[in-house]
Amino acid sequence: MTERIVLAYSGGLDTSVAIGWIAEATGAEVVAVAVDVGQGGESLETIRQRALGCGAVEAYVADARDEFANEYCMPTLRANALYMDAYPLVSAISRPVIVKHLVAAAREFGASTVAHGCTGKGNDQVRFEVGIQTLGPDLKCIAPVRDLALTRDKAIAFAEEKGLPIETTKKNPFSIDQNVWGRAVETGFLEDIWNGPTKDVYDYTDSPEFSPAPDEVVITFKEGIPVAIDGHAVTPLQAIEELNRRAGAQGVGRIDIVEDRLVGIKSREIYEAPGAMALITAHRELENVTVEREQARFKKTVDQRWTELVYDGQWFSPLKRSLETFIDDTQRYVSGDVRMELHGGRATVTGRRSDVGLYDFNLATYDTGDTFDQSMARGFIEIFGLSSKVASGRDQRAGN
Repeated sequence: MTERIVLAYSGGLDTSVAIGWIAEATGAEVVAVAVDVGQGGESLETIRQRALGCGAVEAYVADARDEFANEYCMPTLRANALYMDAYPLVSAISRPVIVKHLVAAAREFGASTVAHGCTGKGNDQVRFEVGIQTLGPDLKCIAPVRDLALTRDKAIAFAEEKGLPIETTKKNPFSIDQNVWGRAVETGFLEDIWNGPTKDVYDYTDSPEFSPAPDEVVITFKEGIPVAIDGHAVTPLQAIEELNRRAGAQGVGRIDIVEDRLVGIKSREIYEAPGAMALITAHRELENVTVEREQARFKKTVDQRWTELVYDGQWFSPLKRSLETFIDDTQRYVSGDVRMELHGGRATVTGRRSDVGLYDFNLATYDTGDTFDQSMARGFIEIFGLSSKVASGRDQRAGN
């Protein structure tokens, strides 16, 4: 029986050419796997037919939009995940759901190897291969660009020589990866980190300089998950999509960062994540109202470690699973409403309310009705500062 290789297929030039390139280099049959994580563009059926037209023996397509939103974007939101305090893990969280479907397709079609289109310089090769090793430890991995010398100029020449049904002449200077959680843009003139991004870099966001009138939105959360917008019930996918539209129209969620890649390279990246950034901003503020102080302080450490693990391709790691147990526990009371104004590139919280919040008006007020006993403060300060006072006395006696 001829060996089969499952290929992560996007429908673009490189992965379309990779079907025939892999077949010629290995003698194996290629099964193309396309996964919809809300990236938009062509329909899955169009992509499926192109894969078959480029020589795939089978084409497996999966609509994973709700799965991605529920099982990948929502844990990311609950962890307030921003790598280097800026990047909401747009590409990092899509890889494990794609891996899950690659491994499922390998089982269904009897493949022994999984192929992906990543280079040897990036993070995604690690995310794909560590995930595949974890879910399918018997499967081998290859990367045509990295392992089979498939460069872009070779891809164009191969496509033209074979008459493949793929556009090869359109020159796009950028490498783009997108899904419903956001959009990542790199390469081209952006590799000179002194160059500012031009307007053609952006697609999910309009220029914040020419924003329409401010847009007020109320997001309702239940246990850290958005369940309604302006009083209308939404699924996680619908919440992200609506805020992508509304925050995107106001230029919210543009990120320009020089980022520390896992492989040791610093890389300039442009991200657009209007829905993700609006949701994280609202979620963080609701946590400020509902999560106890010491729990909240420690959660920042847990969130950062969770974010680093996911960025580094460790979605399936035991440590991430353990950290999520803590995060899930902190979300028990993260329920309520956050009102935001979307305008001029900013998502600004203007109101918050929760039936299970820890904000007590009568404790916080300086007006009549204050229930805080101020007479207790003097003794508290004495005890709170006692250890520093004793240590300072020792320093003075020792002449320090």
